[in-house]
Amino acid sequence: MEYHIAMAVSGFILAAVLIIFTLGKSPIFRVDRAGAAIIGAVATVGSGVLSFEQAAAAVDYGTIIILFSMMIVVANLKLAGFFELMGNAVCQQVSSKKQLLFAIIMASGIMSALAINDIICLLFTPVVLLICRKTHCNPLPHLLGVAMASNIGSAATLLGNPQNILVGSLSQLSFSSYFLTASPVALLGLLFTYIAIAYCYRHELEGSYSVAPLTHANVHMYLIVKTLLVLLFVLIAYMFGFDLALSASLGAALLLITRRVKPNKIYTSVDFNLLIIFIGLFIIVAGVEHSGLMNLVLDKLLSSEITHMGLFASLTLIVSNVVSNVPAVLLLKFFIPSTNPEYWWKALALFSTLAGNLTITGSIANLIVVEIAKGEHVQITAKDYFKVGFPLTLMTTALGILWL
Repeated sequence: MEYHIAMAVSGFILAAVLIIFTLGKSPIFRVDRAGAAIIGAVATVGSGVLSFEQAAAAVDYGTIIILFSMMIVVANLKLAGFFELMGNAVCQQVSSKKQLLFAIIMASGIMSALAINDIICLLFTPVVLLICRKTHCNPLPHLLGVAMASNIGSAATLLGNPQNILVGSLSQLSFSSYFLTASPVALLGLLFTYIAIAYCYRHELEGSYSVAPLTHANVHMYLIVKTLLVLLFVLIAYMFGFDLALSASLGAALLLITRRVKPNKIYTSVDFNLLIIFIGLFIIVAGVEHSGLMNLVLDKLLSSEITHMGLFASLTLIVSNVVSNVPAVLLLKFFIPSTNPEYWWKALALFSTLAGNLTITGSIANLIVVEIAKGEHVQITAKDYFKVGFPLTLMTTALGILWL
């Protein structure tokens, strides 16, 4: 296929998929996000933009393995009654809707600084949904708190999200050096998140709540302790330099060796739709990169080396929301100035993460929260997200520029 035709086709496929991802479904056909990812990936290969071998190579199987393995962990916690147990404990500690929102934001943000934010969203979203059901709260602002706080909290360290891990690998940045630079922005960003959500949903968050009578939870403490120990093993192994895909899959395998839980109960809790979305996005974005479309757009935008932090931050926000965070880092690494590169690498890690709060498709963590909520019949629309995400992203990005 001629390169200009390949660019046009890959651009059209990406635009169509992003529209469906933003709306949640096709405005014409009965196609959801997972279906759009499948159709887009097949169209990318079928049109000749990528060969089958190139499409297979484009999939980051390590990421898929990590997600699948962590879903196995989450499924065990769910079956053991961990989420209900945790939800009951939280309900007894807070007495107002605003306190609940603040607790959720801080917990999600701090945990996301210590582990990959996608994993935190997988673990924490079911807890928040359970708490909201028990307290009869509107789950929407609290779910937005999980997604947005996980993005901002993960900006604090080079372990917080996949793109920061990639930046750390490419730049050889010191963990402590980056943490000292980014953590103040992340901490203030969490406070901004609370302020933004509390203001936009001030009517829904008014007053206290009365907790419904706590139902008897079918809790299996042995399985909870076993699963939490496996999760701790996975995180410690990762922090000590072991491959996360290997340690996570080993942890999942250990949990599947059991005489107490039927395997089918575990597999039915795995969100295969989310895995399909990931695989499809890898192929679609690879098609855009391989066609040369993104390089052409960047060449048109930039005629010289970037030397202004505001321009670099704006470009990072735009590209991160067009192709997602990890591909944005892979593209923008070529535009890191040769003078004081450590400064610009820190900026790339920080702004590519903060960019995740601009739109509902800006971060995979957002989609994880949206898809889990959808499974519990709670709809989060692009408008709901953008209403809070747009001002929050402007505030945190401005803060990051001033701090750097």
